[in-house]
Order: sequence, then structure tokens, then C-alpha cells
Amino acid sequence: MGGNQSWVTEFILVGFRLNTEMEVLLFWIFSLLYIFSLLANGIILGLIYLDPRLHTPMYYFLSHLAVLDISYASNNVPKMLVNLMRHKRTTSYGACVVQTFLYLGFAATECLILGAMSYDRYVAICHPLHYTVLMSWRVCVALAVTSWSLGFTLSMVHAILLLRLPFCGPQEVNHLFCEILSVLKLACADTWLNQVVILAACVFVLVWPISLILVSYMNILWAILKIQSKEGRGKAFSTCSSHLCVVGLFFGIAMLVYMVPDSNQREEQEKTLSLFHSLFNPALNPVIYSLRNTQVQGAFRRALQKRTTGGTAG
Repeated sequence: MGGNQSWVTEFILVGFRLNTEMEVLLFWIFSLLYIFSLLANGIILGLIYLDPRLHTPMYYFLSHLAVLDISYASNNVPKMLVNLMRHKRTTSYGACVVQTFLYLGFAATECLILGAMSYDRYVAICHPLHYTVLMSWRVCVALAVTSWSLGFTLSMVHAILLLRLPFCGPQEVNHLFCEILSVLKLACADTWLNQVVILAACVFVLVWPISLILVSYMNILWAILKIQSKEGRGKAFSTCSSHLCVVGLFFGIAMLVYMVPDSNQREEQEKTLSLFHSLFNPALNPVIYSLRNTQVQGAFRRALQKRTTGGTAG
């Protein structure tokens, strides 16, 4: 490392290169989306907790997805909003490493949770008679705990490998937040080991889960086509379509950013793509589930009726 090495103590987050008026506009748009994602995911969590009809494996995993979306957005968006309103966009070295660790941990965990959700739908549709055995609460808890544990173990490995690198300048991170690939470009040492570990992690949390999801949904599609009732086919498609929307957005963008060879021309595009994970995806998930899922809509109506009845009685 070198005893006389001058270490960087803070980084400058470049963000979008825009005029002041556009930055103010983005501040309000991003603020509204962030508030909406917090409220919407909070409502989903509240409905799942309060309504006994939603105490099923599918909604158990959905509650984890809502927690992840709230955490994911809260790790990146507040700092992004602050930077839009000030010219000095600095963050300390320690805060940058922590943000990178949390970002990767939540992202990896969400990939694995989405894989568990696809397995749950596969069992529900293809093996309905064995569903209560194959997706018992013990199995659900084990899948959730394993997803969180593996996600943050991988993130810890990335953080440790990042901490071993010297940063002696430049300080400008060409991104909206401390994203690992952008931070690695500033290291004053060879980052080949970091890059190899990132690629291996992508295979584990992107390629493996998406392969599981594709196999699951191929089997689900085959099972749905065998359903004689048109109403039954429609219900099965409706149950799975929301999950497929989430999976398509989340995995597609992640694989484009982390598995397609990098280039300087793509840096600005990657900033925009990162907004889908940090801002739009957390706001979109509860909308997709609430609009397309009749059980969630029913739980919301029952909650409103109960509140109205309680208010009238009072």
C-alpha cells in the first residue's frame, strides 16, 4: 500500500450534468416518487400484516420485497436529493463504502427473494396438492433467511475487497451515488480481483435466479395451457403476470449494467438505468401488485370499510 500514500478521505459525486432549473425539477419529481414508494410499500406491508387472508407464502415473500424496496430507495435517494440542491456534492470515504455495501446487499437479496417467489408460484400452480407441504412456513422462513444471509455475505465480500484498495485521486465518482463499478475506477491499484468477484457474484445472484425463474415459468405456462376453464387460465396468468413484470425490469437492468462490457459512452446511460433500481422500481412494485392482484385490492377495501365502520361507530 505504501506508507507515504496519500489517501482520499472523501469523494465527489458527479451526478447528472444539468442546469440549475432542471436539477430543481428533478428534485421535486424524485422527491414525489420517493415519498410515493415509501407510502405504497408501507401500505402493502400494513395490509399483509393486518389481513389474515394475506397470511400466505406468496404475501410473506411480497412483504420481504416491500421491505427491500423501502431499504433500497432509502439507501440512495435521500443523498441523491441533497446533492441535487447543493453544489458541493461530497461524501466521506467511510459513508461511500457503507452505501456501496448496503446497495449491493439489498440488490443481491432482492434477486434471491424474486427467485424464491417464482418457486412459490411454480409449486402453487404445478403441484397444488403438495403446496402446503412444499411451501410450509418453515420452508418459507428458511428461504427468506437464506436470501438475506447470502445477499449480505456477498456484499460483505465486495466491501472487504473494496477496503483493501488504495484511493489516492482523482475523487470524482461519475455516478449518482457510490456505485461499486464507478468507485473501482478511482482506485490506484489493480482491481482485477474485485472485477472477478463481481462477475462471479452476478452469475450467482443474476444468472442462477433468472434461470430458475425461466424454468419455473416455462413449467407454469405449460400447466396453465392444460387448464380447461378459461376463467382458471385467466386467474393463473393474472397471479403470475405481476411477478414477471417485476422480474423483467429488475434483472434486465441489472444484467445490462453489470454483465455487459463497460464503456465510457455508457456511463451517462448507466446513471439513468440506476434510477430504475433506486427510484422507479420501488415505486412501481406496489403499483403492479395492487393494480393486478384482486386479493390485495380486496384487503385494501376491507381495511377502508373497517376504518369507516369504526369511525361511524365512534
